[in-house]
Amino acid sequence: MPSTLATTLISAANAGAALLRSYFARGAIPGVSQKGPADFVSEADLRAESIIKETLAAAHPGAQFQAEESAPDRVPVGPRFIIDPLDGTTNFLRRIPHFSVSLAYADDSGTIAGVVLDVMRDELFWAERGLGAFLGEQRLSVSSSAVFEDALIHTGVPHRGRPDHAGYLRSLSRVMATVSGIRRLGSAALDLAYVAAGRGDAFFEKGLSPWDIAAGMLLVTEAGGIVTDQRGGPVSFERGEVLAASSALHDPLLKMLNDS
Repeated sequence: MPSTLATTLISAANAGAALLRSYFARGAIPGVSQKGPADFVSEADLRAESIIKETLAAAHPGAQFQAEESAPDRVPVGPRFIIDPLDGTTNFLRRIPHFSVSLAYADDSGTIAGVVLDVMRDELFWAERGLGAFLGEQRLSVSSSAVFEDALIHTGVPHRGRPDHAGYLRSLSRVMATVSGIRRLGSAALDLAYVAAGRGDAFFEKGLSPWDIAAGMLLVTEAGGIVTDQRGGPVSFERGEVLAASSALHDPLLKMLNDS
């Protein structure tokens, strides 16, 4: 059973997801604006973040937040809730039913508890440090495959406004020539959850934010996987560079990403 902390995260994720589903059912999403190149926000993102923060603050008075849509009030260190009210906004706006709510509680030692909720499938992935990762009540384990040629690799493609397209294509070229499949699904939080569940063997991407990865990284490590940056070192929330994989496939993929 989840702890009180994890239960609070689950309640907040469900509150945000219910609001997102109501917007998705309406069709056209109001209040869409652009924060940067190919980086969108809508009324749904903002209202979902607000209800999530209200739910968390009611259970934890004085809580601090590092939330995607609240830049002036973000707290990047110390005990805090890390909030992505809608991971996969472009999918959401295009009516592709693959997006998530990603919530975590972290301090300076890392993520302590995390939740990734697939909004449209109502699949709840959650983890607590030292206690395991779960899909609902089912304990998760990363893929047991040790054959790199059979691997299914998830990734995120750098779009307009992101750097190093040529470098990414070189890395992708080496990987896709070797593995059985590549997936780019549009929600990094769900990509990490899928690696934790063994649905994918690995995930790599650069240019991510803390709210994209804080919960998902904990899911992978608690499911027996390895999460590093793409040079094999610890992940920095500031750099947002991630390689998550099963223990059998992490080193081969790391080598492939770094081969010249």
